[in-house]
Amino acid sequence: MYEPPHFRETRTEVLHGLIRAHPLGLLICNGAEGPVANPIPFLLDADVPPNGRLRAHLAKANQQWQVLAANPASPVLIVFQGSDAYVTPSWYETKRETGKVVPTWNYAIVQVRGTVKVMDDPEWLARQIADLTASQEGVRAAPWAVTDAPTPFVQSQIKGIVGLEIEISAIHGKWKVSQNRPVADRAGVARGLESETAASSDMASLVRSYGGLDGN
Repeated sequence: MYEPPHFRETRTEVLHGLIRAHPLGLLICNGAEGPVANPIPFLLDADVPPNGRLRAHLAKANQQWQVLAANPASPVLIVFQGSDAYVTPSWYETKRETGKVVPTWNYAIVQVRGTVKVMDDPEWLARQIADLTASQEGVRAAPWAVTDAPTPFVQSQIKGIVGLEIEISAIHGKWKVSQNRPVADRAGVARGLESETAASSDMASLVRSYGGLDGN
């Protein structure tokens, strides 16, 4: 990933935080016919050294797991996309001063590399789906749990999936949130984003935080 120094994010807790907030990662590997990619939700075990471990599962009908099983030493890439937003030059003070501006796109992203262990143990898979469900249902007023479904039904569903464990060998983050712009431009971007959609307000918060604008 292209990482200019002013956009690079190296704090492990921040990188892990994006993964937890945006757990649908794009799993990419190389197959015999070229790259293979699928979006799947991941769980992060942050306390596994040195960089954490990811857990996920695929349908057995998804042939990517067979590619992974056939190449256990081959590294994979997983991309987690955080907040993103288009940035119009109209928000820049520099537009009014010189006109020498162009559009851009702000985003926060984490890329993870590691090797995969394919898991087919029913107990591991049962824990995986229970943990993944709890991670998403826990904030609901009346959370649904795997145990709410009939046990024979759950067991039949488990037979149709395979698990993945990925020891994180490298993790990189890029927060491109207008840090390279003058302070007045950063402030204009934050104000502009706040006037847009709810998703844009998330990016506005990042522009303010990384741009030293908190409290302004």
